[in-house]
Amino acid sequence: MDTASGMEAVREVAQIVKAAGGRALLVGGCVRDSILGGDPKDFDVECFGIAPAGLKAALAKKFDLDLVGVSFGVIKLAHLDVDVAIPRRETKLGLGHRAFEMEYDPTLTVRDASARRDFTVNAIYSDPLTGEIVDPWNGRADLERRTLRHVSDHFCEDPLRVLRGMQFVARFDLDPATETIEVCRAMTPEGLASERLLGEWSKLILKGVKISKGLEFLRAVGWTKYYPELERLIGCKQDPQWHPEGDVWNHTLCCLDAFAASRIGDDAEDLLVGLAVLCHDFGKPDCTFFDPVKKRIRSLGHDERGVEPTLSFLSRLTNEERLLKEIPPLVRLHMRPFAMWKDKSSDGAIRRLAAKVVRIDRLLRVAAADDAGRPPFPSEPEPLKWLAEQAKRLAVEDSAPKPIVRGRDLIAQGMKPGPEMGKILAALYDAQLDGAFPDLDSGLKYAKLKFLSPTPTPNSN
Repeated sequence: MDTASGMEAVREVAQIVKAAGGRALLVGGCVRDSILGGDPKDFDVECFGIAPAGLKAALAKKFDLDLVGVSFGVIKLAHLDVDVAIPRRETKLGLGHRAFEMEYDPTLTVRDASARRDFTVNAIYSDPLTGEIVDPWNGRADLERRTLRHVSDHFCEDPLRVLRGMQFVARFDLDPATETIEVCRAMTPEGLASERLLGEWSKLILKGVKISKGLEFLRAVGWTKYYPELERLIGCKQDPQWHPEGDVWNHTLCCLDAFAASRIGDDAEDLLVGLAVLCHDFGKPDCTFFDPVKKRIRSLGHDERGVEPTLSFLSRLTNEERLLKEIPPLVRLHMRPFAMWKDKSSDGAIRRLAAKVVRIDRLLRVAAADDAGRPPFPSEPEPLKWLAEQAKRLAVEDSAPKPIVRGRDLIAQGMKPGPEMGKILAALYDAQLDGAFPDLDSGLKYAKLKFLSPTPTPNSN
């Protein structure tokens, strides 16, 4: 849905609510983004002075309604990114984001209704019929000052708001207010569900303009202790000759900002690569030492050692198989592109690399961010350009080589399925990666020569 059609629907909602004696106001991200000159695509509308049943009945005359969220006081306009809500009071009853008692009260004032919101920059209202800005917590001034400030004491009732603060400072280049840092420092995660965690980390990775600011916010509020894989990067030394930017924490932040400047706009790919950049040096704290012979700090084997903490970190954020399966190889092999360029590796080695990382273009993006994360050193594009060209020539830049000879092909040659067939298929794939055969016919000839016994000729006697 584009902005124009969304706003048209919002104005119709406002007219309907006005005719029923109430007032509808836009609120939240759509107002914030509009003030910042953005082009919002989804809209949150809060309706004052109209009862829930009356609002539902009035809207149903004009719109198809999606009532999935109605128990939470939200009516969605079907096929439109417009959510319509009634002001509510919330009382926290216990731990967790579901432990709230909600009371819907259309008589609430705008100030009282907005007190439950997280940050002042998200508590600005706009009248879609008149354009009037209603700003009870001075959020517009905070936007101008580029300040992130919590709205009220209700802020501490949902610990997810700390991670929302993390991604907001990164997305909008905000500086957190001192009092907001202090409030966040007193909060704990309270066992937040992984899907809620991943949502905020994804916004950091996919929308952060300065991802480094988001992670520095996390450090300032003391929440890196809940992510020990990150906490251990702080103060982990690097050789200043190779890493003038400082410790591994600083290096990781520089890498993430370099990644943010080169996102491709494919959220699935950007999230996977961005998380790999975040995790790529998780192994360094386990293997960093001062080499008395070479007289410098080294981190031998940190690429391999990074796999376990990467899986530990990711598994607390998500159970999404694709992320858990495809990010660790990028961490393990993030140094390989430069080594392959130095060695001018063979076609077979490049095909094997593609088989391990699924997509070489992803690995190149991780390596490029790593290379760019050593300011003031300039990046070295030649090694990555060389590998990209080789991968394109071999048609493996964005996919792993698919097996040419498969089980059904061997069955057609008279072989029975079983463990032996699996071993032969694995050996054939290795031979294919080495360039032993380019197509099925030559692959079957190779299989017959190497693995398949000729069918015995029947005895004519």
